[in-house]
Amino acid sequence: MLVVVNRPHTEGFRIEGCIPKDVLDYVEMKYNKENISIMDNNGDELIDPTELDFFKEMKASETPGGNLRFYRKLAGMTQKELAEKLGIAKQHVSNMERNERAISKKTAKELSRIFHVSPIRFI
Repeated sequence: MLVVVNRPHTEGFRIEGCIPKDVLDYVEMKYNKENISIMDNNGDELIDPTELDFFKEMKASETPGGNLRFYRKLAGMTQKELAEKLGIAKQHVSNMERNERAISKKTAKELSRIFHVSPIRFI
C-alpha cells in the first residue's frame, strides 16, 4: 500500500509498505482526507467504500431486525434454532426480524454473545 500526502506549498511525502491502520488514521486526521491518496501496490488509487453512495444508502436502510436476519443466516441457523438458544418462541424471532417486535437490550446482549458482534447492531 502507498499513501501520498499532498500539501499545498510543500512537496508532501509518501509512506510505502504495509501501513498499520492506526498510522493511516493518524495521517488522515493530521492532514485531512482530501490531501491524501491511498494506492495499492500497482499504483491504482483505492476508494473508501464507506464514501460511495450505494454504501450510504445501504447503511441508512439497516434495521435491527435486518441485522438479526443477516447474522442468523450467516451463522447457518434457522429461526427455530436461534429461538431455542435464546429461550423464546420461534414466532418471537420472526417478529424481531421483521421489525414488528423491538429487540430488548437483554436480547441484544445475548445475540451479541451468540454472533460475536456488538450489541449495537441489534438496537
